[in-house]
Amino acid sequence: MRFAPRRERLRGDNMSKVQKRYLMIGGVLGLIVLALIVAALRPSRKALGAQPNKPDVEVVQVEKKDVPIYAEWIGTLDGLVNADVRAQVTGYLLKQGYQEGAYVEQGQLLFQIDPRPFQAALDQAQGQLAQAQAALANARAVQRRTELDVQRYTPLAEQQAASQQDLDNSVQNNLAAIATVETAKAQIKTYEAAVETAKINLDFTRLIAPIDGIAGQAQLQVGALVTPSSGIVTSVSTVNPIKVYFTVGEPQYLEWRRRFPTEESRLQADKELRLQLILADGSTYPYQGKFYFADRQVDESTGAIRIAGLFPNSNRVLRPGGYAKVRAVIRTQPGALLVPQRAVSELQGGYQVAVVDGDNKVNVRTVTVGDRVGNQWIIASGLNPGDRVVAEGVQRMRTGVHVNPKPFLAEAKN
Repeated sequence: MRFAPRRERLRGDNMSKVQKRYLMIGGVLGLIVLALIVAALRPSRKALGAQPNKPDVEVVQVEKKDVPIYAEWIGTLDGLVNADVRAQVTGYLLKQGYQEGAYVEQGQLLFQIDPRPFQAALDQAQGQLAQAQAALANARAVQRRTELDVQRYTPLAEQQAASQQDLDNSVQNNLAAIATVETAKAQIKTYEAAVETAKINLDFTRLIAPIDGIAGQAQLQVGALVTPSSGIVTSVSTVNPIKVYFTVGEPQYLEWRRRFPTEESRLQADKELRLQLILADGSTYPYQGKFYFADRQVDESTGAIRIAGLFPNSNRVLRPGGYAKVRAVIRTQPGALLVPQRAVSELQGGYQVAVVDGDNKVNVRTVTVGDRVGNQWIIASGLNPGDRVVAEGVQRMRTGVHVNPKPFLAEAKN
């Protein structure tokens, strides 16, 4: 019984050694696992030294060339001549002789007013004229007879073979006959005028096209009673050539005129000026127009002057009342630097472009823009010929960023 505690102490010492051994083995294994995890998570030196991927960007070179500068204005189409057809006499419309919206020729019947009352008036006037002409013939016969009486009594009275009273009576009768002839002549003129008036009124029953052109919609239908106060029955417009009105600001007009100090040079410039027409669907009219005239005055309310141009319109596609843009070359700018509009970014009233240098590094520059030419900007300052600019997405570019430039495919973007 005295040795029992010793055995217990030996057992406790043995267990302590086993536990220590297991703890050491576990600690070594833990260190190995931790080292492996750290090694797996730690980037290699090669990875640390590698550069990130360079973004692909499309670039375009700055062009330098002489470019025409265009100006655009809003235009209104109108007929070269616009004629309103109105009734000049009162009557009922019997027939419509044209198709609305169709081409008509000068003199073509548009409407027929009932002609019967006017034909009757003409017949009556012609009858009265015939009566007046017969009365004139009778008066001339009487005047001739009285003239012969004067010629017969004059020598007889001188020879006292006839009384002076007979001679005086013959002279008076002759003068009365002459007055009757003149009255008959005046009456004939009156009836001739009545006949002419009746003919005109009869002609007015035919409402005809006063010009060649496109006839408009009928404002009155067959069976309607028309009078001179009925208003417009229809209209006809000459559309080949067709007229285009547009307004130009007074400063722009004066700047154009100052280029040509003499009247001869101004007229020549007006003659050579060519106009383009951009239609409502965005297409360009295939035929060029020419300057027609400038209005006599500047509109006081708008400060603009009205200009008219003429465009050929043989197929009569363009019609009065339509809207279109009028464009013309007002000058040529030599040596202009051009970049696509999409390459220019507007920021707080300024403009920026991203330039790619020889090391393919981006440099965002502030530029001054000029006029637009098609889908390009003219750059007044900030760029040089041959500079490569990012064609699109300048907002995403930052100065100092390295990029992978590729040619800009404009046709693929359109």
